[in-house]
Amino acid sequence: MTGVTAPARTRLVEVVVPVHNEQRVLGDSVRRLHAYLTGTFPYGFRVTIADNASTDATWEIATRLERELPHVRAVHLDAKGRGRALRRVWSASDADVVAYMDVDLSTDLDAFLPLVAPLLSGHSDLAIGTRLARNANVVRGPKRELISRAYNLLLRSAMGAGFSDAQCGFKAGRTEVVQALLPAVEDEEWFFDTELLLLAEGHGLRIHEVPVDWVDDPDSRVDIPRTALDDLRGMARVARRTLRGAARLPVPPRARAARLPRGMARQLPSFAVIGAVSTLAHLGMFVALRQVTPAVTANAVALFVTAVANTAANRRFTFGVTGRAGALRHQLEGGLAFAVGLLLSTGGLALLGRLLPGASATAEVVALVAANALATLVRFLLLRAWVFNPRRADTSGSAGATGSAGTAGSASAEEAAR
Repeated sequence: MTGVTAPARTRLVEVVVPVHNEQRVLGDSVRRLHAYLTGTFPYGFRVTIADNASTDATWEIATRLERELPHVRAVHLDAKGRGRALRRVWSASDADVVAYMDVDLSTDLDAFLPLVAPLLSGHSDLAIGTRLARNANVVRGPKRELISRAYNLLLRSAMGAGFSDAQCGFKAGRTEVVQALLPAVEDEEWFFDTELLLLAEGHGLRIHEVPVDWVDDPDSRVDIPRTALDDLRGMARVARRTLRGAARLPVPPRARAARLPRGMARQLPSFAVIGAVSTLAHLGMFVALRQVTPAVTANAVALFVTAVANTAANRRFTFGVTGRAGALRHQLEGGLAFAVGLLLSTGGLALLGRLLPGASATAEVVALVAANALATLVRFLLLRAWVFNPRRADTSGSAGATGSAGTAGSASAEEAAR
């Protein structure tokens, strides 16, 4: 008697759409997504609307869509946070692949199958849409373009990230891999994506990138300054955790322990000590000069003096460059970091003066500390990725410079980056 063969299980992809007060676009977007997947997607799918504590009619619309459309469900959370929504749904998913996309569907849906296909085949572990590939077609304003490129450059230079676009709201992962990584991801909001990708890459997982066609949503309500600050804090936290040693996660066998980019383990402690001393010197000079000059002038003088000393100290102790060759050029190029610090600190003082006329010296010092924290991150990026980058042909001096000091400086800088 011939046995009955059980039908093969259909592969399942769960697409999460996180929303907060999106009553304007939710209905049209989910119906469009559902129609697209029903008509073209060759695998089983589930669309999960994750409502992040909306206060408008979003939840009512989500439940109506759940009743109206097959393979659509709605989940409600009592707290905001895109990362929180994704964690909630992904951690409980029984799908083969989990994904998410922004509710405005800024990314062309034709990229969805190329996004998940390498995951379903087992070729890759995570997949992201990228707007920064040469063959991506992107329509957005210059402000958001600049912010996006600066953020991803910062990730690649300071964190050693190999992926090109951490912020595109179009990502997917093999469920078993994502669920293994989630316990180590701390962020619950916008940095969630970046932290997940950094953790995955640090453990040797394969990240597939798909160039996408993307049109900016002019009604986007993302708080860019707050999001940028949260991202910087998240990067600092991930760097500290990496220095302490990555957690052992049950990722695929080929995974390896996370590690910092080459040379950074040696450079970070030295840079941190020099930065702390420079900050204290800057504040001390500022307080002294503030007695006889306006705050902006006192800050500029103190910042200039400490910036010169900071660049010289980092040149010698952090990046191992010795000798006179190239010293002037290093100072001039390091002047960009001074300019950034001056812009941030002057802006902070001006904002403080507008918000709190006649602010105390203590308030001014607090404003300078906050500005210096951001400027320090920019300084490290500039010094490591450009000023003392050993890949530059003339790291230790001007072209054609010779002599033992220049040679030693080049060797030291090359060694520092390993």
